[in-house]
Amino acid sequence: MVRNEINVLKKVSVGHQHIVTLHDYFETMNNLYLVTDLCTGGELFDRICAKGSYFEKDARHLVHVITSAVAYLHERGIIHRDLKPENLLFRSKDEDADLLIADFGLSKMIDDQKMTVLTTTCGTPGYMAPEIFKKEGHYKPVDIWAIGVITYFLLCGYTPFDRDNNSEEIKAICAADYKFEPEEYWQHVSQTARDFIKQCLTIDQKQRPTAEGILNHPWLKEEHIGLTDDGKHRDLLPHVRKGFNAKSTWKSAFTKVRAAKAFELDPDSQRVQREVNEAQAESKEEHVDSRHRVGTLSGLGETLHGKFPFGHHEDNK
Repeated sequence: MVRNEINVLKKVSVGHQHIVTLHDYFETMNNLYLVTDLCTGGELFDRICAKGSYFEKDARHLVHVITSAVAYLHERGIIHRDLKPENLLFRSKDEDADLLIADFGLSKMIDDQKMTVLTTTCGTPGYMAPEIFKKEGHYKPVDIWAIGVITYFLLCGYTPFDRDNNSEEIKAICAADYKFEPEEYWQHVSQTARDFIKQCLTIDQKQRPTAEGILNHPWLKEEHIGLTDDGKHRDLLPHVRKGFNAKSTWKSAFTKVRAAKAFELDPDSQRVQREVNEAQAESKEEHVDSRHRVGTLSGLGETLHGKFPFGHHEDNK
C-alpha cells in the first residue's frame, strides 16, 4: 500500500496546489518512510467548526477546490478511492491556507486505453459508491460519489446514509436512499446545491458526471447561489455543528448500550471490555486521524532533509 502511494504521489507531486506533495522517501530494514508536506492547519471539518460563521458559498468554494484536484488526478489516470473529510487537510493555520487532498494509500493508477475495471472492496463505508458494494467493478466515478457525500456533509454536518448499523447503511447507499432532512438543516441550502449532490449521487456509475463535467455545474459557477431573498448569505454553522455533535453523541451512546448488554449477558467475563473495544475501533475506522500520519512523517522529513537525495533509499544497518 505504501509503495503504491509513493508511485501515485511521484506522478502528481508539485503538479497541483491542492494535492499533498511527496518530497522524499527512504527505507530502513523494517520501515518505509514518506516525507510529505507538513500540514499544520488541521482537518477540513475541524477548521469549519472553529470558524465564527460558515456560509453556503464557503462550502461551494471547498467543493470546487476538491473537485478541481480530483479532475487533475483523473486526467492523469489516478483514482483516489478514499475521499473523505479526514483526508482533506489544510497546509497551515492561515485563513487563506491551501486545502490539500492527502492519503493516497488506497489510490490506483489505471490506463484509460485499457478500460481497466477495479474490483477490490476498499474505502470508508459511508463514502463508498454502490458499485463497490455490489461488486460490479468500479472506476473514476467512485470519486464523484464521494464528492457528493462530502458536499452533503459540508452543508449539514452529517452524511446522507447514516443508519443504525453498517448493514442498513450499505443498503441505503446501494439504493441511494437519502433525503434532505430534517428541514431545519436544509431550509437555507439552495436547490442548486441539492441538485449538485443528486447528480454526484447517481446510482448508475455510467450516468454519473465526470469530474470535469461536474465542475461546470451551476452551483460551482454562479456567485449568487445561496443568497436569501434579502440578498444576504445565511450562516449554516449552527446547524452544521449541531448535526455533527448529534452524530458524535449517538456513537458514544451506542458504545455504552453495547457494553451494558454485554454485561447483562456475561458479567463475569471480559466480554464487556471486548464490546467496548470493538465499538471504539469501529468509530475510529470512520475518523482516521490523517493529521498525525502526515505531520509526523513530514516533521521527520525536515530533520533528515539534505541527508538523503530524492529517491528510493535503503539503510542496511
